[in-house]
Formats: sequence, C-alpha cells, structure tokens
Amino acid sequence: MTNTFLPVSAQEMVDRGWQGYDFLLVTGDAYVDHPSFGAAVIGRVLASQGYKVAILAQPPFQDANAFRTMGTPRLGTLITGGNIDSMVAHYTAAKKRRGEDDYSPRREAGLRPDRAVLVYAHRTREAFGAEMPIILGGLEASLRRFAHYDYWEDKVRRSVLIDAHADILVYGMGERAILDIAQRLQDGYPVTAMGDIRGICYRVLGYPPALISKTPDASFMAETCPSYDEVRTEKFSYATAFMQQYQEHDAVTGKAVLQWHGDQLLVQTPPALPLTTAELDTVGMLPYVRDAHPQYEGGIKAVEEVRFSLIHNRGCFGACHFCSLAFHQGRVISTRSHDSIEAEATLVAQLPDFKGYIHDVGGPTANFRHPSCQQQEKHGMCRHRACLTPTPCPKLNRDSEDYRQLLQRLRTVPNVKKVFVRSGLRYDHLLLDSSGKLLAELTEHHISGQLKVAPEHCVGAVLDYMGKPHWNVYTAFAEQFAALNHKFGKKQFLVPYLISSHPGCTLKDAVTLAVTLHSMGKHPEQVQDFYPTPGTMSTCMYYTGLDPRTMQPIFVAKTPRDKAMQRALLQWHRPDKRVLVIEALQKAGRTDLIGFGAHCLIRPLTKPKRPHTR
Repeated sequence: MTNTFLPVSAQEMVDRGWQGYDFLLVTGDAYVDHPSFGAAVIGRVLASQGYKVAILAQPPFQDANAFRTMGTPRLGTLITGGNIDSMVAHYTAAKKRRGEDDYSPRREAGLRPDRAVLVYAHRTREAFGAEMPIILGGLEASLRRFAHYDYWEDKVRRSVLIDAHADILVYGMGERAILDIAQRLQDGYPVTAMGDIRGICYRVLGYPPALISKTPDASFMAETCPSYDEVRTEKFSYATAFMQQYQEHDAVTGKAVLQWHGDQLLVQTPPALPLTTAELDTVGMLPYVRDAHPQYEGGIKAVEEVRFSLIHNRGCFGACHFCSLAFHQGRVISTRSHDSIEAEATLVAQLPDFKGYIHDVGGPTANFRHPSCQQQEKHGMCRHRACLTPTPCPKLNRDSEDYRQLLQRLRTVPNVKKVFVRSGLRYDHLLLDSSGKLLAELTEHHISGQLKVAPEHCVGAVLDYMGKPHWNVYTAFAEQFAALNHKFGKKQFLVPYLISSHPGCTLKDAVTLAVTLHSMGKHPEQVQDFYPTPGTMSTCMYYTGLDPRTMQPIFVAKTPRDKAMQRALLQWHRPDKRVLVIEALQKAGRTDLIGFGAHCLIRPLTKPKRPHTR
C-alpha cells in the first residue's frame, strides 16, 4: 500500500471521510513528509495513535483567513517555526536578508514570517478565539522558552510562550509530551491541567513569588532562576540564569525551573525521558511518504539533502558551546536498532529515484551509538565536566564497534552500491578508539572524496571557550587519515569547518589561525562567522561578555568591522579581503606579516617587475 500524506486542505479531509479533525499542525516549512522534519514526525506520531491531524504549511500570515480554511480543530493547534529558527532562515550572521530559503518551494524567501512561532500563534487566536489550546514546539520555540538574548534586535526578549499568549510549549524532542497532552485533551482535561507532564513549559498568572518553593501543582521539585526583569538589565544575572537552565536540562537529575515575567510565572518541568530504542524504532518507521507534498512544483530543496539518508541516533555528549543540541535534544544518546536502520535502508533502496547511494548514516553526531558512560545512565550527565573537552573523561566509553558493525550491515542491503557518512563525525572520539577499526573502515568505504570535520580554531584558549578539543587532536587525526588514505590508495581530503569571531577570540588569535592555515596550505573559501542564536552557551558569552561557567570576563568581537577583520584574516588569499587584512594585521601588531614571499601571509596582487638588464 502506498503511503499517503496527511491532509492539507478541507477537500482532502472530505476525501478521507472525515467529519472534522483533532489537531491543526502549523509549520513554517513547506510540508515534507520525511522523518528528518519535525512537523512530519509529530504529525505521524499523533496519527499513529488515532488522532486526525491536518497540516497547514507556510500559510499566508498577513491575516487569519488561511487558518480557518479547514475549520476548527477539535482538540488544539500545534505550532512550529520549522526545522530551523525562522530568523536564521531569513538572515545571515551579518544580519543581511537571505535571498533563498531551502525549506520553501522554489527556494523562495519570505514565505514564513520573522519569528514565525509568535505570528502563527497570534493568527491562531484571531481565527479560533481564546478557548483554543495552542501548543508551541520545534527548535525555534524550544530555544526561546526562557527570557533570551535576541541577536537580531540586540536585546533580551521574554519567553516566546509569554509573548505568543500560548498555553503550552513543548521543548526538546516532543513525542512523549505531545501524546500525553493529546490524551489529556481527549479526556476533557483543561489545558491548565498539564503541569505534571515532563518536557513542557506553561505559565501561571499572579502567583505570589514568596510562596514558590515547588512548581504550582507541586509535581516536581523546582528552583527559581533570575527573572526577566533581572536578566534584561543585569548581565551577571543573565549568565546565572543561563547556567541554571543549562544544568537542569537533564532527564535524570533535572529539576523544574521557574522564571518570573512580571506577574506571570514561567514553569519549565524537567526534561522528558529519552525514547527507548524500541520507541525510536517505531518513530523512525512510521509510514512517511519521504518526499515533499506534490502541491509544490519542482519539490523542496531541503529534502534533497536527506531523502536517501538515515537517522540512527539522537542527542550529543560533545556539547559544543555554540551548538543548540545540548539545550534542545540534550546530551543523552538514544539510538535505533540495527534491524530498524536496515529495514529503513531497504525501504529507501526501493524508492523509484534511488541510484544506489545512501548519502548519510548519521544524526547530531554520527559516531555516537551509546551513552557517554555507565554513570550517566544512573546519575545523569556531569554538571561541571564535559565528556570530551578539554580532555576526554577517564570514564568515557570509547568503543566504536557498534557503529562500525551497523555500517558493515548496511553495505549488504540489496540495491545499495555505497553507504556514505557525511554528517558530524567527532574526530576526537574516533581517535579514542584504540582499535582504529572504525576510522579505517570509514576511510576505505564511507567517504565521498571529502571528509568534513570541525576543528573550528587552533588557539587553545579559544577552543576552550568553544568546548572543542585542542588543535593537536585535529593534527593527529589528519595524520592518521592521510596514512589510511595512502594505505588504501585513496585520494580523499579533509575539509575543516572554521568559525571566526567566536567569543574569546581576539584579533591576534585570528592572525594565529590564519598563519597556521597558510602554513598547511589551506585556503578556506567558506568561513562561518559566529552566529549568536538563542539557547547556546556561546550566545550567553557574546551577550554578557562573561564565561557563565566561571563568571570571568572574556573578549567579544561585536562591531561589524571587528567581525569582518577576523573573517578576512581566514580568507587572506582573496584580493577582495586585502584592505581588511592589512588593517587587521596593523591593529594586531603584526605588520611583519605584510609583504610578499613564500612564507608571508599577505602577497601583492601582481609580482613586481624585475629591473631591466641586458
């Protein structure tokens, strides 16, 4: 039987014989029914339990008319900004408007509003009134669930739940929470009777601050972090609040967290427990169509990157400070079984346009297939110790055999010619596997010409602020990778991801990185300026000028000129960067690097003419 899309119109509901429906799911992305799209996952999870879900994808948002076209949902409206934050979708790190959106038809920009979750929630209220339960979810809502620094306005904004006047916000991976909420609504409970559900935020009006020692319904032990009024005016309070929120994001040890917004109390219940392997298998094998809805001529660009890819895990204990994963999916690893991944690969290999290549077997970090350590399963993640940085924890599980066996098994699937791994590989964890088998197997069988890894910088102090391993780890990995390529007769290359102007990176640090890259013969065309997105430790550093772990001040490049100089240094070989590079070298006190020659950083556009001689 051919899988079918969830309905996107009143006519499609009629065609199914529906007299009404339970949930309207509004998304800022075009409708792609694929397990890598959060809206599709939540819609399928609800549908698997018998709920009738209709999809409203990228509705016109200038008024509420589009929200009424399918009638009023019986139980509630679910709202997500899409797979990425709508502001990131619309603006570059330099705050320039993007001209394209890969999650929209024809890559057309502007089909979702800025701060999509807020706008969609307001339009939903206009369409259905004050009694309609509104539940927010997805990345945009999850990372903005507390008072947060907004880079685009350069100020601290209130929780998105407060500003949206919504009822519930589901944060993190929401399958457990959304099914609990749906069941309560189905049973006739009011939307206010959800306070014992894990993995949600809700708001309470006018609760006396002096009486708060637990959450209002006393379901969970709780602690109160600095209020919105405090964090928007005091940067020390902002950093304090961030660390409380960050440390309580643990499904084993996390408490509820409370934050006042005027006379409204925001309550975050403890994180939902991660899905078991059996549950994750079920979610991964729901009847997705694995394509964009046919209403979009030419398809959707974003699905092309993942159509023939497999997601085998969730969570990341790498915990890079500029990454949102730690505050969204969390640091606990959940994995699917080999049987489930093989079954999905078999299904993908039968798709009509499959050419024999599985593009990726990954997730947040491809080579994490187990909890970081045995202690973590019982006692939760360590609050004051990262698993991999600045040096690996002695208790860290370093074995990579399970992932290697999974890749071996996938290579035997009928019609599969090649299985690639393209998503994030933690090269420092690969090096910890004393057998070296996984790296050897990746090099021989699973790399498509280039292996992209993320050293990000070379200066130790900057890498410590980033939560990344030191440069010697990257160079050791590069040497092993080169040796394995020689052994197998391969010509494959490492492509390093780099970040400029991260908090803690001075102009001198940027010069050091530029000289290091030059000495290695690396000429990066693409460099990512640090992008302060909500919910990350690095964004907290950027806004406050403090390292929230120590409360010590750090340097932050904030002006457009300072950021442009750091970026230009990493692209020193480009003629259009010449003026900025010279200015940066002068400002950093490295005028010795201005000139030309085999070992100089800056060379003239043309070689000087030799004097005429007979």
